[in-house]
Amino acid sequence: MAFHIGKLRALSFAGGLLAFSSGCCYHMAKPLPQGLSYRGELLPAEEVRFLGDRTGLDASGVRQVEQQIFDEVFGMIAGAERLVVVDMFLFNTFLGSGPPPHRRLCGELTEALVARKRAAPGLRAVVITDPVNTVYGGLEAPHLARLEAEGIEVVVTRLERLRDSNPAWSGVWRLLFQPWGNRVGGGMASPFGEGEVTLRSWLALLNFKANHRKVVVADADGVLRALVTSANPHDGSSAHSNVGVVFSGSAAGAVLDTEEAVLAFSAEGAAPFRSEFLDAAASPRPAAEDAPRVQVVTEGAIAEAAEAMIGGAGKGDALDVVMFYLADRGIIRALKAAAGRGAVLRVVLDPNKDAFGRQKNGMPNRQAARELTAAGVPVRWAVTRGEQMHAKMLLVRRADGTAELLAGSANFTRRNVRDYNLETNVRVVGRADTPALADAAAYAGRLWSNEGGRVFTDGYEAFRDDSRWRVMLYRFQEATGLCTW
Repeated sequence: MAFHIGKLRALSFAGGLLAFSSGCCYHMAKPLPQGLSYRGELLPAEEVRFLGDRTGLDASGVRQVEQQIFDEVFGMIAGAERLVVVDMFLFNTFLGSGPPPHRRLCGELTEALVARKRAAPGLRAVVITDPVNTVYGGLEAPHLARLEAEGIEVVVTRLERLRDSNPAWSGVWRLLFQPWGNRVGGGMASPFGEGEVTLRSWLALLNFKANHRKVVVADADGVLRALVTSANPHDGSSAHSNVGVVFSGSAAGAVLDTEEAVLAFSAEGAAPFRSEFLDAAASPRPAAEDAPRVQVVTEGAIAEAAEAMIGGAGKGDALDVVMFYLADRGIIRALKAAAGRGAVLRVVLDPNKDAFGRQKNGMPNRQAARELTAAGVPVRWAVTRGEQMHAKMLLVRRADGTAELLAGSANFTRRNVRDYNLETNVRVVGRADTPALADAAAYAGRLWSNEGGRVFTDGYEAFRDDSRWRVMLYRFQEATGLCTW
């Protein structure tokens, strides 16, 4: 009898383990909600402009911040007439212990939306954001409550509908903790340094999934405009270096469609964004033959675009990469192969040493830089003083006088570009002397060469890391998702 009981227990344990493992595998590869991993067409674009925020050191070693992106955001909101959609990952006042001064971007965005809604009561204003801003339900967010009180729709993304990038933990979370929900306050220090949260807030954080998009869409004067950026309206991130692309016309309508997809699975029953007026505002207008074209790509389509751009580069072509996190194996292999074909590469990376006052261990960028440098790809490090080189851009300039830019929210990591996080990028294609593409080249060139009396970057040796152990750890974490990047 004891033998049979022991055998039954073993079979029960094996069956439970099989069911748990099957569930984990399913949530790693389950179908994405409709409209995600979007591969837009290359559309004629109007008023395409590149925006760049830079933080560097002046001759006295004092941090100097040059910004464009949120001034553009606030201008778009101020001119909105019928619709404004803001989808932002970090929208909060969390500061951590990073060095001042900080721009109060969270409050500025809140006030801009409230002011415009009051001035134009018929305006539909929608804010889509990530639950990290309430520490997954563990903290109140007064600015979000204020927006709702003013008639602005606030949509918190339903992250459980996304795939699991950290299945080793997310399966446990889904089984043991998710059913219990969360509550405000709980006696544990917040992971972001302000207030107290429950243990469940910390455990939710370990799922490492996010709506990481940074998008604004608004109409004005009968025209629909979109801004796709790497910048967050987050006080603690206000000194970061970032990039953005703003444009109007049918490509802006494509961005709105990708936001409709998030609205559909996060706020079921919400009215769609599109209307006859907005369709007209997003309709294509006559464009010059050599006008740039814009393709909207989200989630896994971003990796496809990046690999295609890099894969098409060879002798006589030049590539610039400016990136907060570079870890994706497919993209790193593509960069090495492009160097082998004779393309001229320049890679600027954040040293991954600071995160809102906390020290980081340099992963994954120092390991990626070690591999690229060994393949003959030159790498420079952003010179940071508590802030981050938070830009995400790839620029390819071809010998035939054309260029392509890929920019937006996505870091080049497995989580960001392999259908786990929500991400939005745009690909701009045109002549290299097109103002938007020329400005992107000037941005990358100034960082690389420390032009204009500012120090933005330092040589590879400044943060060289030859640890083989950390290389193995990076490869393991990138493959399994057991990491914050």
